[in-house]
Amino acid sequence: RPRHPGGRTMLLPLLLLLLPAAHGTVQLPYRPDLTEKPKLEGLRTASTFVLDQPRCVFKDYGNADIWLVVALDQAISNFSNTAGPGTPETAFQRFPDPVRAYMTLNATLANYPCPKPDGEITVLRVGSETSCAEDVSRPTCNGPLPGPGPYRVKFLALEGSVPVAETAWSVPIMLRTAKSPSSIPTVGSGHSAGMIAITTILSILFAVLLAGLVAMLCFWSSDSCSGSSTFSKPESVSVRRYNTHHVYDQPAARL
Repeated sequence: RPRHPGGRTMLLPLLLLLLPAAHGTVQLPYRPDLTEKPKLEGLRTASTFVLDQPRCVFKDYGNADIWLVVALDQAISNFSNTAGPGTPETAFQRFPDPVRAYMTLNATLANYPCPKPDGEITVLRVGSETSCAEDVSRPTCNGPLPGPGPYRVKFLALEGSVPVAETAWSVPIMLRTAKSPSSIPTVGSGHSAGMIAITTILSILFAVLLAGLVAMLCFWSSDSCSGSSTFSKPESVSVRRYNTHHVYDQPAARL
């Protein structure tokens, strides 16, 4: 049977297209983790957490876009690297149900220079954008996380739409939760009893201090405290009138 003359010509581009898939995604020896930068407040909040940037991790992939994948802990085994960013399958606005993992914080190698310049902040706050949380036109929004988790993250490098390298998944990350009213100490708890004892002691001390102050006032003004008042009549003062001779009118001096 004669072969189609253009068969070999069509086969070569197909092999080139399948070549990246055949090699697979390179597994990089890096695991994202919460930052340990000193004096950094809000490492974990009720809707955000802070990661170290992947500096010097993707240095061999200068043409790639680097994405952060945020997933529920139980969903990492079902995440596919072929799910493109900005699609309904990875949109933040549909997380955590039905979307179980979304892609955000895309960057290039220029955003993660190696080595790190001195004095530069090298962290990423996940969940810090509130303006796009409900904006379906921005499916890669870095919006507030909807619950305490646990969550797991990894970095994924894409050249075009082809995944070329990825890090390992992080350990589970739990966010802070607000205290429920039932966890607030009641009157019968140990802390409240201690506060009542301190308040009682302070009240007694204040009463003693007040009594001492009243006694001192009575001592200084004993007449007022005894209830009697003594008034002395001022002595009358007589003023004698003197006439001086030189104040009378004198005749004009003669020349």
